[in-house]
Order: sequence, then structure tokens, then C-alpha cells
Amino acid sequence: MTLSEQHFSLLEAARQGDSNALDQLLQACQPDIRRYAYRHCLMSDVDDAVQETLLIVSLKLRSLRAVAAFSGWLFQVVRRECRRLERRVFGLDPYDEEKMENWLASRADEAVRLDLVSALESLPEHYREVVLLRDFHEMTIREIAARIQLTTTATKSRLRRARQLVREYLLT
Repeated sequence: MTLSEQHFSLLEAARQGDSNALDQLLQACQPDIRRYAYRHCLMSDVDDAVQETLLIVSLKLRSLRAVAAFSGWLFQVVRRECRRLERRVFGLDPYDEEKMENWLASRADEAVRLDLVSALESLPEHYREVVLLRDFHEMTIREIAARIQLTTTATKSRLRRARQLVREYLLT
């Protein structure tokens, strides 16, 4: 992303506290952030990385020392968020199987069912749908992918992320 004259003036105004300029800057940067996240994040983490990056930019923009460094700083934030999300997926998940088994053993069946329903209801629709189709309607990944018009790889990623969100909900 190269800073155009317009982006430069938005950036300066946003750094000075102009909330309208900040909104416009975030809207202008979002396509670049998303494109960069697609290259550096797991498919299931792109939306989360974009949202977290936009939040970080809005909170920390005033501390940016050099306006000319904005592009590099922005992409560093995206890259860091992608790595953080990836670490959570690959092996550094604090919600391990033993913790889950202990949680299940400590609750009555009815309480587990109610908690599970609450966890599923808390999911965004696109995650809830894939969990319900796979785990309750017992559809195959290929069938689900065809139904929701995604690749099988994207469907697997979405299912994995949905299950992680359910687990996080239940164990926190």
C-alpha cells in the first residue's frame, strides 16, 4: 500500500484525533489488510485478523511516530495477528483434551446439553451452520461444501474454527 496524497491527509487528521478521518482511513485500508491477510493467514482466520488489525490501528495510530512508516507498520500488525491466530490453531491451544474431559466429568448431562446449546447459539451463523450440518445432520465435508458453496478445504477450516469457538465458549 502506497500512501496517496488523500491517504496521507487522512492519516494525519486521524493521528490528530479526527474520528471521521479515522473511519475513512480504516475503510480505505481494509481491502489492503484483507488481501494481505489472505496471503498470510489460514483461511478461517482472515476475518478475525482483519478485525483485530483494524482495532489495533484505531487504538494505536496516535502512537505512530512517522507517517511514512504507516504502510510497513500496518502490514506488520496484520502479519502479527495472523501468527497469533495460527499459534492458537497449531499446538498452542490452551483448551486441551484433558481439560475438556474434566469439564465434561464435572457436569450433569442436562447441564452439558444446555451449555452446548448456548455455545452453538453464540456462534456466527456461518460457523453454526457448518457444525449443525456435520455433527447433527451427519453430512460429509463434501456435501456441506456443495451446500454452502465453498471448497472442501475452506469447509474443513470453517468447521475446525467453529469447533474451537464452541470449545472456548464451554471452557471459559
